[in-house]
Amino acid sequence: MPDDQARLSSSGEDPVYIHKPSLMGAPWELRLRPEALAWRTGRHEGRIPYGRITRVRLSFRPVTMQTRRFVAEVWSAGGPRLSIASTSWRSMVEQTAQDQAYGAFVRELHRRIAAAGAAVAYDRGSPALLYWPGLAVFVAVLVGFAMLIVQALDVGAYAGAAVVGAFLALFGWQSGNYFWRNRPGRYRPDALPKALVPDG
Repeated sequence: MPDDQARLSSSGEDPVYIHKPSLMGAPWELRLRPEALAWRTGRHEGRIPYGRITRVRLSFRPVTMQTRRFVAEVWSAGGPRLSIASTSWRSMVEQTAQDQAYGAFVRELHRRIAAAGAAVAYDRGSPALLYWPGLAVFVAVLVGFAMLIVQALDVGAYAGAAVVGAFLALFGWQSGNYFWRNRPGRYRPDALPKALVPDG
């Protein structure tokens, strides 16, 4: 699926974003109508007036075959929770990044929610109850591997130290990126966190 699924047109066309969140499921089409966020997947469809949206969460959620994946979740009064991902499944071994389309759609969605004037909670990152224990485990693992490297060097096991060091560098980079982007907090709809909304 090409990275052009969000269409922000000045000709009166509603902005649209399409993504396929699972390999076997139907694609989701999300459309920004003048007064509501409309959605459709398969035979199901609905609309959420911007003024009834109560909460939005932006987060970074990499998966096995796509290490750069952003997600926007939208809650509303009496409506379903919508999950909008920056990637789309194309085959059993491929997910396509749609950073530019996703970023444009999410920014325009926030602009319209803010214009509706509703009281909305704008959350960023992971929930605090999950984030801080996870960060503690991450730091403990880093310290543990660092101690293994020191012990290996002390006994002259340079090859083993190199292997552990390479694993530590990869683990630290991937997990560190996750925790850096997903720090919990709040944001304003006119100042979206750059770590969670790609420019494209």
